[in-house]
Amino acid sequence: MSPSSNCISDLTMNSVYSQSSCGNTGSFSLDPEFVASYAEAKPPFGFNGLGEIVYRRTYSRLKVDGMREQWFETIERVVNGTFRRQQEWAERNALGWDACEAQCKAQTMYDKIFTMKFLPPGRGLWAMGSPLTEERRLFAALNNCAFVSTSKMWDIDGARPSKPFVFLMDAAMLGVGVGFDTRGAEATNAQNILVGNPHSANTRTVTYTVPDSREGWVESTGLLIDSYLAYDHVNYEFDYSQVRAAGLPIKGFGGVTSGPEPLRELHQLIRHTLDKHIDQPLSVTAIVDLMNLIGKCVVSGNVRRTAEIAFGDPHDPEYVDLKNYDVNPHRAAFGWTSNNSVFATVGMDYSDISRRVQKNGEPGFQWMENARRYGRMGEENTRDTRIEGANPCNEQCLESYELCCLVETFPANHDSLNDYLETLESALLYAKTVTLLPTHWPETNRVMLRNRRIGTSVSGVAQFITRHGINELRTWLDTAYARVQEIDTHISELFCVPKSVKTTSVKPSGTVSLLAGATPGMHYPESRFCIRRVRVSKNSDILPALDEAGYFIEEDVVDKSSMVVEIPVDHGEGVRGLRDVSMWEQLALAALLQKYWSDNQVSCTITFDPASEGPQLCNALDYYQYQLKGVSFLPRMDYGAFPQMPYEAIDEATYNKMAANIKSESQLHLVQDFEKRDAEAERFCSNDACTI
Repeated sequence: MSPSSNCISDLTMNSVYSQSSCGNTGSFSLDPEFVASYAEAKPPFGFNGLGEIVYRRTYSRLKVDGMREQWFETIERVVNGTFRRQQEWAERNALGWDACEAQCKAQTMYDKIFTMKFLPPGRGLWAMGSPLTEERRLFAALNNCAFVSTSKMWDIDGARPSKPFVFLMDAAMLGVGVGFDTRGAEATNAQNILVGNPHSANTRTVTYTVPDSREGWVESTGLLIDSYLAYDHVNYEFDYSQVRAAGLPIKGFGGVTSGPEPLRELHQLIRHTLDKHIDQPLSVTAIVDLMNLIGKCVVSGNVRRTAEIAFGDPHDPEYVDLKNYDVNPHRAAFGWTSNNSVFATVGMDYSDISRRVQKNGEPGFQWMENARRYGRMGEENTRDTRIEGANPCNEQCLESYELCCLVETFPANHDSLNDYLETLESALLYAKTVTLLPTHWPETNRVMLRNRRIGTSVSGVAQFITRHGINELRTWLDTAYARVQEIDTHISELFCVPKSVKTTSVKPSGTVSLLAGATPGMHYPESRFCIRRVRVSKNSDILPALDEAGYFIEEDVVDKSSMVVEIPVDHGEGVRGLRDVSMWEQLALAALLQKYWSDNQVSCTITFDPASEGPQLCNALDYYQYQLKGVSFLPRMDYGAFPQMPYEAIDEATYNKMAANIKSESQLHLVQDFEKRDAEAERFCSNDACTI
């Protein structure tokens, strides 16, 4: 535990927190002396400084004094924000609040994060305790991902058919990745609903001035879609004069404004898409086109990076051909904005669809009957039968409009199983706290207040297996899962809320695992040794320190305002590269994690050799449809080399030569950074297979 804390965490207490004599009645804050004791400590960032560079670029936010946070300050912000939300909950519901007990638990959580035994999701590191949540109360931004169904677009009188599209856009602009289905096409055919014509002579014309806000962009898009799909057709024209010009900082979110052009283009493309469907039912293609066009706008608008996944019928040629750009050439410009998966059924014939996967890796597979029937595979669970789809990285099955909050633990960063079990207390306490916080979507709140779904994830699995073996991993996970259920019971009683409908996941991870020096989720690295290249602004005050520390730095060949830093990475003694791990072994590992750890899902992108393993895909799906809830595949392709690749495999000799130039006594963590551009958040649930 921390150098200045004598607190002992005990989540078996029976109140929030049990009354004692501590006299602090104000808003919660960590003891300043406790936080100060970490100011000079060197954080255990992973991979020869890669973790610290990623942290500086992605999570180190601007403070009031214009300086960027250091790691010990980021954790202070996050932990203070977490416990202030608990305090608000306790006081609003008259549950009692003990500042002394809270201080102990907060200090324990702080130390667990500082030492990277667990980390909040990237969304939490970036947003928790920031003005986004403290002042604007946009708690939805703390969640990783969501799902929305189009099946009930027209079910409620007076409801806006655009609602699923509006939800996706709003969530995407908050950095939340969203999954969606194509069932709205079935509904429109079943109810004989046709796309209307807002351009007809008897339709009134209304001019909508788009406010310069997220809400304005979203509302304008919803109004336009409703002008075709709602019963009362209105011809909307848009005035973009209030939208800020391009190149200005986006307060609170990082990045810079794009100007109105991406929104103007989105509106034009929506009209083009729906004009083709006037007096016809809304098609599967149109639904996915609209969602993908929104995703493209969010990305090109420089407002937020996001992720999408579409789910459709594996027997529908229209759906499975959506990424066949010979059949759908118009989709080449935006079809890349979603991964596409199918709602597979156990026992189906996989032969035709496997041939499609062999070519480009899509579609992925989601077995909803397994997800609804089981928690961990083999354990019947009847509490989660209303789920309708999954999030973009497919580690959480969700109801429509439901969000998911993930938290990441690193078993390989622990000395013992008992140490890991203690970490789980802080990890679940963070995640469960997020479920206390309302969003600005009533439909979402109704689901989340009931389910309290969380996803306690594991990363560094490949490193743990290498050091301890598969059997030890199984033992740790099985024991830890039982402990998670105990902790969830205690925390639920503490906050007087329902137990979480499900509690564990395996997320793909991304930048968060880089901070901790862990391999992402269940995945093996492409190579044990590699060069990771990171782009850093020329204005960053960390560049001279990186140069002094011995890193190779050169000008970005594409973006002349940036420099490229090369970091040699060793994933660990004995860790195999992905080429040495067969498709079948990867599937077996995913099944083990689904059986002994994840009661939600395991995000697994199975890399396969198209020539030697591609013909076996159908057989693999036949076997593993009984052991998994979802899976996707990625053919291993040799794309050749290009300048300044983000990832480049190297041999051990090259690694040793590069690592020898880096000074072990580097003090990067003490460098103050005055760059005025705020950090840009992690890409939601994040790995390169999920992001746009």
